[in-house]
Amino acid sequence: MSIFLGNRPAADLAQDLHETLDAVKGLRSAARADARRGVDRLQLRAWQAERLAATYVDLVASDRHGPAAQFFLSDLYGPKDFSQRDEEVTRILPTMRRMLPDAALKAFGAAIELDYLSELLDYDVAQKLRAGQPDGPLVVTPESYAAAYRACGHESERRRQIELVDGIGRALDRLTRMPLVAGALELMRGPAKVAGLAEVHDFFKRGYDAFRHMRGAEEFLGTIRTRETRLMERLLAGAPRPFESPL
Repeated sequence: MSIFLGNRPAADLAQDLHETLDAVKGLRSAARADARRGVDRLQLRAWQAERLAATYVDLVASDRHGPAAQFFLSDLYGPKDFSQRDEEVTRILPTMRRMLPDAALKAFGAAIELDYLSELLDYDVAQKLRAGQPDGPLVVTPESYAAAYRACGHESERRRQIELVDGIGRALDRLTRMPLVAGALELMRGPAKVAGLAEVHDFFKRGYDAFRHMRGAEEFLGTIRTRETRLMERLLAGAPRPFESPL
């Protein structure tokens, strides 16, 4: 169980969030310090983003689910650089603890934890890929990715990734049912930009708007949960052509 998805007091959540932020920032610093590691990380994440877009092409194209799918692909799973967002959170963590509903704090904490876990797992996969390609740019194919993924293992961590995505979605869905949240987000837009907190505000606003538009997240989250679990099991079992439909 993720530390951010249970019934924990807000003070504990804030402390856990601070520690997780420090950890993920350390991983990013290490990647930036090693030029090839940094480039390999971007190559792998770009390939994964393409895979995810293909896996969820139906959700992206859906009038109802499209905004939430785009939010997940850009703000949770994608190759986007979250360094600015994390620096902002570090500065305003005491304020977040006082002002945000627990559901918002849990959603944000789970997003940071997901980022941290993804950095660790991506590093291991990239290392396995690089071991078979000692020279030149890292080339990622469905076959090489599947072999590296299986060689790394990490089944419990992979399951936790899926749990985190599901938990973030549920927390955002709960926020859409709370009175006054929409108005508060609109009122915060200008002050957040002036205070240098635009990334944090935009994360919540995009997620809130996407889930409010969907009017019920169970079908959307169930689809992601089912497909990612099946894909993980296929990859770990060494199934042929694991990325092909149906998932």
